[in-house]
Parts: sequence; C-alpha cells; structure tokens
Amino acid sequence: MSDAEQPTDDHGPGTDSDDEFEPIQVFPEAEEMDLRPGADNCYKCSTCDTNCPVAEVDDEFPGPKFQGPEQWRLKRQEDQDIDDSVMKCSNCMRCDSACPSEVPLSQMHNTARAEYVEQNMSKFSREYWRNRMLANYRTLAPLGAMFPRTANFVTGLSVTSWLGEKVMGITSERDLPEFATETFREWWTKRGGAKIDNPDKRIAYFHGCYANYNTPEVAKALVRVYEHFGYEVMVPDQSCSGTPMFANGMLEDARRATETNVSELAAALEDGADIVASCSSCSMSIRQEYPELFDFEGTEDVASNTWDAVEYLRVHEDLEAALADASVDDERFEDFAYHAPCHARNQGLDGQTVELLALIDGVEAHDVGDSCSGISGTYGWKEENYETSMKIGEEMFEHMEHADAEQGLTECPTCSMQMGHGTGYEITHTLEVLAAALLESEPSQSPSSAD
Repeated sequence: MSDAEQPTDDHGPGTDSDDEFEPIQVFPEAEEMDLRPGADNCYKCSTCDTNCPVAEVDDEFPGPKFQGPEQWRLKRQEDQDIDDSVMKCSNCMRCDSACPSEVPLSQMHNTARAEYVEQNMSKFSREYWRNRMLANYRTLAPLGAMFPRTANFVTGLSVTSWLGEKVMGITSERDLPEFATETFREWWTKRGGAKIDNPDKRIAYFHGCYANYNTPEVAKALVRVYEHFGYEVMVPDQSCSGTPMFANGMLEDARRATETNVSELAAALEDGADIVASCSSCSMSIRQEYPELFDFEGTEDVASNTWDAVEYLRVHEDLEAALADASVDDERFEDFAYHAPCHARNQGLDGQTVELLALIDGVEAHDVGDSCSGISGTYGWKEENYETSMKIGEEMFEHMEHADAEQGLTECPTCSMQMGHGTGYEITHTLEVLAAALLESEPSQSPSSAD
C-alpha cells in the first residue's frame, strides 16, 4: 500500500483537532496502551521499511510503517480490524533502532498483534494452538527435561518432524533442539548454590528457558566468570522472559510471565543485586518490552537495572586488563564467525564481543556483518515462514562461510540454531570463551571441572 493510498492523519500536532483529542485504547483496561504520540511522530520517511529484513525478501509484507503508525491511523478513522499481515512481522525490532523519530514501532506491533490474536484469530485454529505452543516453551520444556534422553530420541525421529509439520505446522526442515541431561537449575542445586557470599558485589542471574533446559554450559560459564570477579550469584525463580509470547500476540501469557519475573527480580534488587541476562532477547524484553507494555509495581526499576552479562562486566570490571594476559589453548575457542543478534544491536551491544575477544591471545572473532539471521525466535519454526527465514539468513550464511573460521559465535539461542542450520558449524556463546580464557590458568576452577 503506497503512501498516497493511506488516509491522512488529521489529528497531527498543531492542528485544531488537538483540542478534541480523546485517547483510543487498544486494550480498554490499560490506559498506557494509547500510542497516539508515537504515531504522530512518524513522518513516513520509510527508513523502518528499508531496514526490515522480512520486507526485503517478502514483497507481500507491507513493512513496519504500515504495521505501526499507518495501521493505527486507519484504526482511528475507520471501523477496521487489524490487518492479518501483522503476523508476518518477525519481531526482530530492527525498525525501532532504524527510526529517526523514535516512533515506538515494536510496541505498536506488539499491541496490534495481540489485538489481532484476541479478536480475529480463531481459538480453534491450528495456527492459534501452534503459536501458543511455541510461545510457551517454558511450560512444555520441563516435560522433556524430566526424561531428556527419551525426549531427544523421540524428537529426533523423522516421523516426529513429519507429524509436527502436518499436524501443527512446525517446519520439518529443522532439527528440534536437544534437552540437556541435567538442567542448569539442577546443577545449581547440586553444587549448593553460590560459592561466594559478597553483599557488595551481587548479581541476580536471569538465565531464561534455553540456557536452563538446553544449553546449561552457557549458564555455568556465566556463574564461573562472575565468581572469578568475586560476585555473589543469585538465581531467582523466573518464568519465560515473554519474548516468544510478544512475537505471537499472546499478551495475556506474557502478562503472567512478566508479573512473576518483575516480582522476583524486584526482590533481588532489594537484596542489593543487579540483574544480568546471558540471552540478548531476554535482556531486551526486560529492558524495553516490559515497561512499554506493563505497569506492575517495580517494572521500571527492574528494567533500568537489567544488563547484558558481558556489558555489565565491561562497565563494572576492568575486563580489558583481565583479558590482556589471557590465552586459550583449545581449538574450540580459536577462530569464530561472529553474528551480533538484532536484539543485541538494539541495545547498542553489537561491537563489544569482537573488541573483547581481540584481547585474548589465540582467539579471533570475525564479524559477519549486520544482517539478520532470519529465524527471530519462533518465526522461522513456522512452516509458512521457513523459506522466508532462510532467504533472510542467506547473507549471514555467506559471510560466515567466507570468514576465516569454521565455527560460529553469538549470544542469542535461536540465532545460534539458524547459524548451525545454515552452515553446519558448531556455535558457541561469548561467555563460554570468556570462561575458558579467564579460568584456564586456574586448574582448580577449570571450566571442565564438575563445579
């Protein structure tokens, strides 16, 4: 839909109609959902559209400008439903950082998507139940983690993938992620919790779902790195960060998860801790989406005191000095093709990993550029999005294969899945490299030890 075809917003700043403005609420019970100021800030430059990875490869997707400000204007002036194309938005949130007018695009997309699901999507449809299942991985994962070897055997069968696609619409092109034989929280309990008691240096670790159930080695690396710097690590109770729920329009599920997380993390703040997350999408959700969409007591404090795990160390420790004499004598941690996740870029963190790893003798991370991986959480797991997801990822795959490395590095679990799927490389998390570099010279605290 071209700009010329869009209705003119006659309620812009400076018009006579300002005096007649009455907020329209997407969700009547939530006054903070009124987004008129953000819509008025859009002057239709289309920068968001040119930075949208979905619009770049899918000619039928109208782009973030339509999904946000223009759809909002249409809704204000006509009795019109949310357009179903909002479900094609991958929620990569690149439009937020691209917009020169700071229009809250992803906030608009999240509220529009939630309204579409609530009012226009059949609760008996396969799409609804598929999306709800993908959005609530935190609810299903404990079942697989109870019998991980059996679960991995069953999910690894080709007939399981075939049924998943035919019955639920989950692409059979991808291998389902394996469950760890011991979750991070099981390991944490077995080791007796924190090894350091330090009220002056205390962090609350938001590990998220994937590091708990699928890649506990990432969470263990965080604990070891932070204890190396003398931090007391707290592991509060937690639910899903809400990221897959926002992306699938399951706002009520996200509301429940957010309420739990804000309550637990706010209590950790009162105990003197700062909050750190090892997943860039989890930290993005807590920092930006929580205060944009909810108003639980403590939400703003939790958001403003949440950090990416590596970012926190760069700010609060002399990490460069600590790494100056560090080296890694393990070919698994030598040369990497590094992908900065979109949600890390949105937080201004895209350069930190390459800069830090350059300090470590024997390690080099080759930045593969600013393209999106294409999977965007649950987006690339849907049968109808798989081909689009792979088209978006083509640039990243090509750059990875041209880099002087045969393994990948990133901080996002689903970007990791896409990188491995597109290239066959093993993918590592930055915290694992830091743990190897900082602790390798301390045999008693070796990353490979039982502790």
